[in-house]
Order: sequence, then structure tokens, then C-alpha cells
Amino acid sequence: MLNRACSAFLKLTLVSILVVTVGATSCASSPGGSGGTTGTTGGATSFAGMTGNAGGNITAPGGTTSATGGATSSAGTTTTTGLQGVFVRTGDMIVARSGHSANLLPNGMVLIAGGWDYYGNGLTSAELYDPAAGEFTATGGLIVTTNGYTATLLPNAKVLIAGGCDYNGNSLASAELYDPAAGTFSATGGMTVARCGHTDTLLPNGKVLIAGGQADQYLDFLASAELYDPAAGTFTATGSMTRARYGHTATLLPNGMVLIAGTELLYAGSAELYDPSAGTFSATGSMSLGRYGHTATLLPNGKVLVVSGYRGDARAELYDPSVGTFAIAGSMTQPRSGHTATLLLNGKVFIAGGDELGSAELYDPVAGTFAATGSMAWPRWAHTATLLGTGKVLIAGGEGDLGFTEDQELYE
Repeated sequence: MLNRACSAFLKLTLVSILVVTVGATSCASSPGGSGGTTGTTGGATSFAGMTGNAGGNITAPGGTTSATGGATSSAGTTTTTGLQGVFVRTGDMIVARSGHSANLLPNGMVLIAGGWDYYGNGLTSAELYDPAAGEFTATGGLIVTTNGYTATLLPNAKVLIAGGCDYNGNSLASAELYDPAAGTFSATGGMTVARCGHTDTLLPNGKVLIAGGQADQYLDFLASAELYDPAAGTFTATGSMTRARYGHTATLLPNGMVLIAGTELLYAGSAELYDPSAGTFSATGSMSLGRYGHTATLLPNGKVLVVSGYRGDARAELYDPSVGTFAIAGSMTQPRSGHTATLLLNGKVFIAGGDELGSAELYDPVAGTFAATGSMAWPRWAHTATLLGTGKVLIAGGEGDLGFTEDQELYE
């Protein structure tokens, strides 16, 4: 998670993630990380400071969003009709934060951790959201103050916090685990390489793939990757990517492969696949547009929806694993960066915020269209969006032209 001077990259995830990823600049004391959007990059992950796994929903306090009219259009294009869902207020977070991580725990609670405050100071505090009560309560805090880290829910119900940047923009190799039973964080084995703004993907074998990121504050991007083994509590190197990447996404595909797409600067349209059985990366078809700070969401049909990022383009595209290619798939109602993308229980993708926007929209994979779905009460980016067991989406934290907020919302 980087600071306000790095807002370009922060609007990415984290991102996600998502994690929101953001910007072409690396700077000190800027919480980077998607963000991000939770659950959009493969595995139960959240990328702090990066939008993308890691989004939200908001309405006017105590109210709902109103529908607006508009003409429908053919499949693969934008439509502004058919608004669905409303935003409603829920309990306030204990600490207003941005660029944090959010993970849905097996017990139904949501772990909110880290991020940065209004002044760009890194936060170690963490809290839990109880959907049944609609309230946040404090839990144990992080050991290390870091931005741009990843947060991955492991099969043993613990959450792995890995890497990130310190206040001065130096990348870190440290890692720690959150134990929901004890409500505390504890150190685990460190990464083989210090990195910030990387991606994390929970693999079918229970290990976590960590890929790319930046090695330091001088925009030295990494092609290296490593695996975390929860049983051993250690990281080991695996094959390297074909390109050094930062601001990319990582999505677990139904065939067990991991799709890595995009990067900042050169080769922004490139993509590749990680094969867990071989421990190697290989190139796949390139995106139609160069992107970084975008979100990538696995759809029920096995394709991956890629939207927006820091290129200011509203066009979306789909990756088809069966042929290994990307194709343009219509346009969002408006371009976004620092947004979140969340797969809903009905198979649609909920896209919220970004670029200090309060608006939200839905992608319908069956119709191939985007449609507006009202606006949050608090415009925000570098927030998180977490799908709850109830089917609602918790929108938490973030910042916008109205500043930081402790007000949180549910999209339902």
C-alpha cells in the first residue's frame, strides 16, 4: 500500500488484487496493495492497497439507490437499464482506512487488516466484521507495518500476510499468519525475495503462489515467483515468469493453471500461464489492450473477465482458456481504476467505485452486457468488496474526494 503521492498505483489491487493496483510511480509511505478486490484473482485472497480481489457498495445513509432509465443495446455493449440491487448502511469500522485487506473467514466473519490512514501512515490494527450483528470489533494487530502486501485465506482457516513495503518504500520479505481461533497474528517463514505489489493465488494443492511485484522503490520489477507451504510454514522458489510484472492480476482457472495478465510500463498487454504440476510459466495470448491496475474475475463459464485499469479505457475483454486468447467484450458504463470486481451468487460481476467514483455496475455473462446499478453513498477507491455468505457484498474503507470514511455499506 503506497501513499497519496503514489495514488496512481494505489488505484490499481490491490486489488484486489486487486488487489487494486495503482500507478506508475513508486513512493515511500504509500500503502500499495488489490486491494484490493476480494476473490477476483483466484483463491480466497485479498490484495491490500489494490483494488480488484479485492470494492464495495454504498447508498445514502439509511437509504437505497434509485433506478435510472436508459436505452438497452445489443449484447457485448453497454446498457444503462435494468438497475438491480440497493446499497444500505451497516456498522462503522473502528478505524477509517484505505488500501487494507479483507478476507471472509470460514466462521462468516470478515477480517479487515492494515492499510493506511488519512495522513499516509501505515496501520497495524485489524478488526472483524460480524454480518449477523452488522458491527465491527477489534482483533489482534499485524506485527509489521506494511503496504502492498497480500492476504490469503488458507485451507486451515488462517490468513497469510506476505511481503509489502515499509514507510520508506523498501520491499519486505516478512510474512505472518492470522489465527481466527486465537485472534492474533504470529510470524511465519519469510519469502525468498523481498517484494511489494505482488499477487497471491491459492492453488488446489493448498500452497500459495506469490508472483512478481517490485523489489525496491526504484521500480525494479520482479519476474521471480515462489510458493508458500502452509504445512511447513516456508517459502520456496518456483519457476520465473516470462516478464517482470507489477500491477498485474493472477487468476486460478478451472484447469488448475494460473492466468497472469498485464503489467506496468512495457509489455502491458502480455499474459502467461503458471502450471503448478511443472512449476513453470509459459506465454499465452496477449490482451487486446495494455493494462495494469485492472481486475480479472473468473466467470461460471470458465472465462475470465478483465476490466479497466490505469489506461482510462472502458472496454472489457474475456480470456478463453480453451483457445488461450483474449477478445473485446463490450464496454463498461465508464472507465475505472482502483475499483473492485466481485462475482455474485447469481453469476453476475459487481463492479464498484474507483477513481473517486460512487457509481457501480453489473456485468451479465449471459447477455454480455454492462448495466448501471446505482451509486454508493460515499465515492471511493482503494476499498474492499467482500461477498458474504448471505449473498450481500460488504464495501469497506477506501478514500475519495470526500476523504476517508468509517461509514460502510452493503450491496444487496
